[in-house]
Amino acid sequence: MPAAPSNTVLQGHLLTPEGWLRGRMCLDGGRIAAIDGDPVTEAAARSDTRTALLIPGFIDLHLHGGGGADTMQAGAAIDTITRLHARYGTTSLLATTMTAPLTEIEAALRALAPRLADRACGAARVLGVHLEGPYIHPERLGAQPPFARTPSLPEILALHRLAPIRVITLAPETDGALALIPALVDAGLRVQIGHSAASYEQACNALAAGASGFTHLFNAMGAFHHRQPGVVGAALAHGEQAELIPDLLHVHPGAMRAAWRALPRLHAVTDATAATGMPDGDYQLGRQTVHKRDGAVRLADGTLAGSTLTMDQALRNLVLLGLSLAQASACTSLYAAQYLGLVDRGRLQAGAWADVLEVQADTLQLRRVFVEGEPV
Repeated sequence: MPAAPSNTVLQGHLLTPEGWLRGRMCLDGGRIAAIDGDPVTEAAARSDTRTALLIPGFIDLHLHGGGGADTMQAGAAIDTITRLHARYGTTSLLATTMTAPLTEIEAALRALAPRLADRACGAARVLGVHLEGPYIHPERLGAQPPFARTPSLPEILALHRLAPIRVITLAPETDGALALIPALVDAGLRVQIGHSAASYEQACNALAAGASGFTHLFNAMGAFHHRQPGVVGAALAHGEQAELIPDLLHVHPGAMRAAWRALPRLHAVTDATAATGMPDGDYQLGRQTVHKRDGAVRLADGTLAGSTLTMDQALRNLVLLGLSLAQASACTSLYAAQYLGLVDRGRLQAGAWADVLEVQADTLQLRRVFVEGEPV
């Protein structure tokens, strides 16, 4: 783990939980030591192009790879991934697995575990695991390989012991899944409905049992219909929190706006693959070979297979869709932290980890990134 830097002072327009301030922030020992300044409007902060904007580092709860590396690979893959995404402002993340034979998932978690306690220099912090498969519906695989299996509480808890699972994607309509949700929640896992053919009623039952989110809303689930609203309808009618991929490919801007009006804490994720930050060509997504071309990643049959999105572009896309910068920042930082129950990330306040982005006011391009106080 890199040594914690000390006595760094950043000046600019700061986005704090209380609003925008024009002032300064002191970083010490990897955390924010103090903030002071005078209130300012977002319009004034954005119009002053000579002064940097300081916003919280991004938190990505659904990320498969980057820089040519995939989370299902062992060795140095996770360092390649976390360093690549730190360059684009992601300061902490969940390493996300793919559906695969159980032995391969176990091997991936064993390889990930050391990085949960030991962040590499210049890299994002790995907060834990998002287990996206294999407990999904075989008819809603999306780009997942065909290794879906029936969920088992002992099996999931054994995986959890290899590396802490913070989020698990389940299809609640599959055999035994609904009954497992309370026990998974009691074990500290956030249960998300995804890769699912569930009806509206089945999805509502999962929410009542303790499920708290939806995996890449709209994707790998039935389309909304006014007489069969399905998982999407349950999310829009009853959801508090959900993932959404704002790459302008996975979800139409109109559907994205509808989701933001309906769900109070929708958080952006990249669903990024090994192709992120790489030239066009063939890459691995778990067992699948995927092809990157013109900014999209697809299987041979044309199915979208994750993305090449980075969180800084996600922020800019959200602002392009009409969100204020403060709202977009909440969707890329604060709401994900709240979802995981983290009070010391996703916000600029004294005592929080010094995960800070310095952003150009007019273009929203990154100028500097600090992960736990370390410039990367």
